Amino acid sequence: MSVPPSPQLIPHLENRGGVSCHGVLTAISTNALMEQLRLKYQQRPWTETLKLVYFCMGNPHGKPVSNAPDGLLLSCTEKIERTLNAKSMFSVMNALELLSRQKGLTVHVSPSGTACYITSMMFYVEIQLEKDGDVMDVKLAHFEEAPVVCDDLVQLLRMKNYDAFGKILEDLSNMYQIPGNSEMKAKGYLALQALEKDLYSMSLLDRTQDLNRVTEVLNGKVGHLVPRTGGTPMNIEFYVSPYQVLEAELNHGSQVCGTKAVVTVEGMDTLHKLPLSPLIVDPQAGEDSSLVFLQLTDELSMDLPALFVLKFHQPVPMSSSSIEEIQRLTGIQISGLKLAPLYELIVQSTLKEKCSEDLSTNKSCFVVSLPDCPKHCYFINKGSEKSDLAGALVSKIPFSHPKCVPGVIEILRHQVAYNTLISSCVSEKHINEVVIDVISSREVQCHLHLNPQDPTLNSSDDFIARVVKRCMSVPVVMRALFRNAAKVKADSETQDMDMEQQPKPQSEQTTDSNSLKESLSGAGQQDWTATDKPNNTDSTEENFSTVKLETLGDNMEKK
Repeated sequence: MSVPPSPQLIPHLENRGGVSCHGVLTAISTNALMEQLRLKYQQRPWTETLKLVYFCMGNPHGKPVSNAPDGLLLSCTEKIERTLNAKSMFSVMNALELLSRQKGLTVHVSPSGTACYITSMMFYVEIQLEKDGDVMDVKLAHFEEAPVVCDDLVQLLRMKNYDAFGKILEDLSNMYQIPGNSEMKAKGYLALQALEKDLYSMSLLDRTQDLNRVTEVLNGKVGHLVPRTGGTPMNIEFYVSPYQVLEAELNHGSQVCGTKAVVTVEGMDTLHKLPLSPLIVDPQAGEDSSLVFLQLTDELSMDLPALFVLKFHQPVPMSSSSIEEIQRLTGIQISGLKLAPLYELIVQSTLKEKCSEDLSTNKSCFVVSLPDCPKHCYFINKGSEKSDLAGALVSKIPFSHPKCVPGVIEILRHQVAYNTLISSCVSEKHINEVVIDVISSREVQCHLHLNPQDPTLNSSDDFIARVVKRCMSVPVVMRALFRNAAKVKADSETQDMDMEQQPKPQSEQTTDSNSLKESLSGAGQQDWTATDKPNNTDSTEENFSTVKLETLGDNMEKK
C-alpha cells in the first residue's frame, strides 16, 4: 500500500521534486496539496518514497544534527519511523542509520542487508538482523580487540529503545575524546581498564558470602560496584536512604536504587600521569587491611591528556567544604563550578526530581503531609553564596589514582546523606509564609502569605509591620498573630452564642467598642501615632497595646 509523505515533509520534498511550493501553501488548501502528492507518488511504493526522504535529509559531512539545516526534518522523520514501528529489516536498518548519523558515527550495511556496522576510529558495533527485522546479535569491539557479545545492547534494540542505545553510543564516543592520535586514545582506554581492575579488587576486600547489598552500598570501600559489561560502563552505588530501604522491604520484589556514579575516562587539555596496569598488591578477599599500591613508575604509567572521572547521572549539590576536601584528596581542581547558596541548590534539585521540571526556588516554605499525621510546614534558609553554606552543582569528579576513590566515596556519602535530610522537607506545595523586609533601622515592611484554603487571620500587613517595629522579635510577632487569630475566633463564637440567646442593643455594642479603645495605654497610642500614619480602617482586633507587647517580650526572654 502506498502511503503519502507526512505534511511536515512537503515543502522540502516539493523543492526537490519539481513542483514549486513558493506561494502555493497559502494559495491552496492542505487537502488539495495532499491530493497532488498522492497523484505524484501513487505509482511508487512507500519504500521508494522513504528512500527519497532519507536522500533529501542526508548529512554527508557527519555534522551534528543540531547544526544541520535539515535537523528539524530529520527529527520529524525519526518520529514517523518510530510511530510506524514497522517490524521489518528495512525500517530497523533505517532507524540505526539515522541514530548513528545523529551521534556523528559512520554506518556500513553488508551486501546481504542483514548486518549493520556502526563504526568510529576506535570501536565498532556489529548488529545482526533477521529478515523480519528481529535483532539476532550485537557485538562490540574496541581498538585492536576481538568483538564481544553485548546482551545489554541486544535487549535495548529488541525493545526498540533507540534513545538508550544512542546514549551508549554517545558514551563510547566520549570515552575516546582524548587529544592525540589513535595510539594515544588507545592508551586512555588501557588506563581505564587498569582502573576498573583495581576498583573491582577493592570491592572484593569487603565482600563476604553473606554480605547484604545495602550494607555494601553504605559501608563498602567503593560501595556496590557493578563491572562494565558490553556498552554499559562500570558504576558505583554509594548511598541509599533508610526510607528507600523501608519502601523496598514493604514492597516485596522491588529493589533499592540508590545514588550512583559512572566510572570512565575523559580527555583534558593538560597531561596527567595515569596507570596503565593494576596497582593493588595481592588483594585478599574478606580481609579488613589497608590497601597497598605499587609505585607509579614510568613502566607502569604514562603521561596522557586525560583523567579518570566519577560522573553522576544528575548533578549533586555539594558544599564548598566538601568540594575543597575532595580537591585536596585528589590533588585536582574541579572546573566549571558556580557557587550558590547550598540550600537553594538542594531545593532546586529536589523540586526538579519530584516535579520533573525546573521550578522557581523563590519559595522557602514547604508543606509536607504524611499519612495519619498533621501537615508539617518547613522554612529553609537559603543563605548566601558567600556564606559558610555556599556550594555548587557537581556533575563529575576527576582523579588520577585509584587510591583516591574510597575517600571520595566517603565524602560523597556524607554529602548525599545531608542532602537527603534537607530534601525530605521540600515539597512542591507552598503554604503560609511571612516575609519581613528590613529596609533600614527605622523602616520595616511585612507581608503575610496565606494558602487560599486556610481561613483569614484578620491581620493586615500594616498591622504586622507595626508589631515588628514595636518588638523586633519574630517569635513574638508569630505568637501575636496566633493569639490575635484565636481571639477573633473566640469572639466570633461568643457572639454567635449571644445572638442565639438574645440580640444585643446597639448601645451595648458601642460600649464594647469604646472599652477596647480605652484598654490601650496612653503611651502606646502616642508611640503608634509617632511611628506610623493613622489608619482609621484598621479593625479593633489590630489595636496592640504597649503593655501587651512588653509582656510578650518579657515572657520570651524568660523562656
